[in-house]
Amino acid sequence: MKGHERPLTFLKYNRDGDLLFSCAKDHNPTVWFADNGERLGTYRGHNGAVWCCDVSRDSMRLITGSADQTAKLWNVQTGQQLFSFNFDSPARAVDFSVGDKLAVITTDPFMELPSAIHVKRIARDPSEQTGESVLVLKGPQGRINRAVWGPLNKTIVSAGEDAVIRIWDSETGKLLKESDKETGHKKTITSLTKSSDGSHFITGSLDKSARLWDIRTLTLIKTYVTERPVNAVTMSPLLDHVVLGGGQDASAVTTTDHRAGKFEAKFYDKILQEEIGGVKGHFGPINALAFNPDGKSFSSGGEDGYVRLHHFDPDYFNIKL
Repeated sequence: MKGHERPLTFLKYNRDGDLLFSCAKDHNPTVWFADNGERLGTYRGHNGAVWCCDVSRDSMRLITGSADQTAKLWNVQTGQQLFSFNFDSPARAVDFSVGDKLAVITTDPFMELPSAIHVKRIARDPSEQTGESVLVLKGPQGRINRAVWGPLNKTIVSAGEDAVIRIWDSETGKLLKESDKETGHKKTITSLTKSSDGSHFITGSLDKSARLWDIRTLTLIKTYVTERPVNAVTMSPLLDHVVLGGGQDASAVTTTDHRAGKFEAKFYDKILQEEIGGVKGHFGPINALAFNPDGKSFSSGGEDGYVRLHHFDPDYFNIKL
């Protein structure tokens, strides 16, 4: 699917799995039909790279975080901008809470400002929306690349440049747990995706590995080792499959043949931790991956500006979908 002029940064399916939202460095988040890749429309209003998005459970609202120092709320159907949260630094990660009454937004370190995690209340009626933060968390060094809600919205899980995963109390802002330096990642954590039931999550890192963690205890469950930096991770909601995407740093890409860049999406057995296959297609590193909630298809977004939609053949699984 060609709709973006610049590299992809993030992909997100809605809860029903019929819509796919894509973010890219071209300022225009886009929505597609998830089954055939037809483009439905774009959300125009950002004037910087869009790093992340999330969609409400009823598929009525979209939230996007951008390098233009705003996070915006949109009406999914009309494309109308409902509200803009303004910050003093780029907005990196966004995530709606269960129930969509809160959103967590991370902001990058910028000038003299440290990185921060903001919790915002999301009003039912857009006319009542305010920009105030319910809670602001500070502490991690460097950029916070991902922040998501833990079980029952009681915690927030964050990860980023300092390679440490942290679990915070979402009411008091207290730091509850940190990942262990020995078992944790050694370099920047680029991505973090929760399982469909929210009991565990997977992180991808530039240290060429992905790790599976228990979301309550932060116990390391599994490690998946690859030979390239990992930019994106996702898990099948149906089978024990983990998918990793990545490639070299953008600076090294021009000097290597695209076949040597290892730009395919790699499938791993979630339990056995072994590589079981790959899906080629992108002419550059993969920056974004997402599984359809029905488990029958997944999408990948690359540095090449393309979104690729992959449908599984049910016979391949030897299972009845």
